[in-house]
Amino acid sequence: MPSLVQSVAARLAANVARVIVGKPQAIELAIIALLCEGHVLVEDVPGIGKTTLARSLAQSIGGTFRRLQCTPDLLPSDVTGVSVFDQRSGDFVFRPGPIFTNVLLADEINRATPRTQSAVLEAMQEAQVSADGVTRPLPRPFVVLATQNPVELEGTFPLPEAQLDRFLVRMSVGYPSQEDEEALVARGPVQTRTELQPVVSAAEVLEAIAACGQVRVHEDVRRYLVQVARATRTDADVRLGASPRATLALHRAAQARAAVQGRDFVTPDDVKTLARPVLAHRLIASLEARLRGRDALAIIDTILDKVPVPVEPSRV
Repeated sequence: MPSLVQSVAARLAANVARVIVGKPQAIELAIIALLCEGHVLVEDVPGIGKTTLARSLAQSIGGTFRRLQCTPDLLPSDVTGVSVFDQRSGDFVFRPGPIFTNVLLADEINRATPRTQSAVLEAMQEAQVSADGVTRPLPRPFVVLATQNPVELEGTFPLPEAQLDRFLVRMSVGYPSQEDEEALVARGPVQTRTELQPVVSAAEVLEAIAACGQVRVHEDVRRYLVQVARATRTDADVRLGASPRATLALHRAAQARAAVQGRDFVTPDDVKTLARPVLAHRLIASLEARLRGRDALAIIDTILDKVPVPVEPSRV
């Protein structure tokens, strides 16, 4: 089964790399989140390729895709849908909003008001929408790919901790290297706007998601994973540590990373690699730590240095 996951991941990565130059790690992390049916927060400065990465991954999946341009005047009903009166039937008919899709690209999500942001909380956690007294399931797979600009703060509304905790990973694309930027310029703007064709079907994605759940996690590795998450709650520099939801997210992500690399077992390196993107956005550093210049990423690095790593755990 890991071979299936590896094949799906390889096809997705190759397709996305057609428009995203020189960012294999960012692409792999986005694919890992997809294979967990987890949501992705792409946070970076303008012009890096946040929206391009999210859109290209969405286009590579054989499923429905909707884009939501978040603005302050966006209403919750613009996201979830609304009931309208049908004169022919003499009854109200529910018209689904863009959230009823396989992949939802929420561009500049922090420009939506807190009221509108909260409209997607139930969908992100339970893959369903409650509107007009009726609960409607969302199609599978369901993934939210959200982007936000951490530099431009005017006219934005910071995401609350409850919503940040529902994102499986937070990632950034980062500036390209000299060689990659030269290649990007040589391609020109037309290539970066290329409409990608699906390379996997929704059924294949669901099959790969199920296969990731079968990846084995030795009890020593599982204990190590839990210790890393729990250490964020007792660290003196942390005001709010990782939730049990974060621990489960780290477990799922480690299984997916192992499967993407063709393994049917999780290693401590999987946990260490994913601890920063899975846990950092869920932590709140204390005021004293921030005054000393320590952020959540530095705190996690310290925790990873302190927690003993299991030595050569069994693969069975």
